[in-house]
Amino acid sequence: MPTFQSSRTVGFAPDQMFTLVADVEKYPEFLPLCEGLKVRRRTPLDDGREVLLADMTVGYKAIRETFTSRVTLDKANNKILVEYVDGPFSHMENRWVFVSEASGTKVEFFIDYAFKSRMLGLLMGAMFEAAFKRFSDAFVERAGAVYGK
Repeated sequence: MPTFQSSRTVGFAPDQMFTLVADVEKYPEFLPLCEGLKVRRRTPLDDGREVLLADMTVGYKAIRETFTSRVTLDKANNKILVEYVDGPFSHMENRWVFVSEASGTKVEFFIDYAFKSRMLGLLMGAMFEAAFKRFSDAFVERAGAVYGK
């Protein structure tokens, strides 16, 4: 299965970065490939976490795919877990972790995924990898726009 991970320190607080990434409805405004995102349901848990069920539409040229995922927002621990529910993947999971450092926040991102269709994997695989490499930059730029440089 393809995987991608990145880790970088940014000049914003962990709670700011958590809030930015947790605001999934805003993704179409700045995230590469994201053409739409709709939260179907929000469920607060007794332990303080919140679980979203969301549909994301991604596209590149003439290809459009929508998939559903379960997003667990763990604000107390500055972690976000995204688990695949339905769509063009056979598997997809990604994790965000925001760790406080003297110079800001270390943002850790990890994803592993596989497409159900070999053809779709061939068509979109390289483009997904290129997009994941730009995700970190997109979120840092968004943080600058939202919170100031």
